Amino acid sequence: MIDTVLTSVIGEVHTIHDVITAMRAIEAALPERDGVRWFNLLYRTVTEAVQADAAGWEDWPFLQRFDVAFAKLYFEAVTSWESDPTRTARAWRPLFQARHDGNVAPLQFALAGMNAHINNDLVIALDRLAQSEKQYPSKDGERYRDFLRVNDVLERVEVELQPVLSTGVIGALDVALGDLDTILAMWKVRNAREAAWTNGEVVWHLRVAPHLRREYLARLDHMVGFAGRGLLAPIPEIAKQRSGLR
Repeated sequence: MIDTVLTSVIGEVHTIHDVITAMRAIEAALPERDGVRWFNLLYRTVTEAVQADAAGWEDWPFLQRFDVAFAKLYFEAVTSWESDPTRTARAWRPLFQARHDGNVAPLQFALAGMNAHINNDLVIALDRLAQSEKQYPSKDGERYRDFLRVNDVLERVEVELQPVLSTGVIGALDVALGDLDTILAMWKVRNAREAAWTNGEVVWHLRVAPHLRREYLARLDHMVGFAGRGLLAPIPEIAKQRSGLR
């Protein structure tokens, strides 16, 4: 069980190295066909790339605190789903519900995880860090510049992993859909992260109106879950190819 794996490591997640260790433990605990594993692979690879360039970030201490806070939201979603699904953010439920669907492509699982983690969790992580520091990061500062640089890392890793996420039976989609860009067109990481930055700032300013803040976050959670279901729509061509291989 993933929750058992995480229970032993999540309390010790204080650095990016700890985050990567937890992600590796999750991967080891999941079968290859589990949709969560595909997202975890993408997330771990991005985090490793961020860590590998530690000297290149303008505010590495802040970025590390931010990455830890951000990753913990993913870990919380995983553990809550296994212990009590009703406590799991709606943004994450489509991925967990469809994780064993053989008619969904690995790439779709990875994008659905990114959808939940960026469009919902990133907003919460930004707000939490702003609360701890009593101010929201300025777009004129080094922290925002580092935030933008993460986009470059994400896009590079997406390209590097696309052959892995598109191997095997999913290759038939090139014929069925013309190109995997049809799926990728639904997901623009720069736009999503920029929107999350703005939403995080909105939530930060709504701290003076707790009721509106809760309502805003609840509506956001619902919308992200709706988008996740769209990203995970089963692809008939995959089922046909699987049948032909039997």
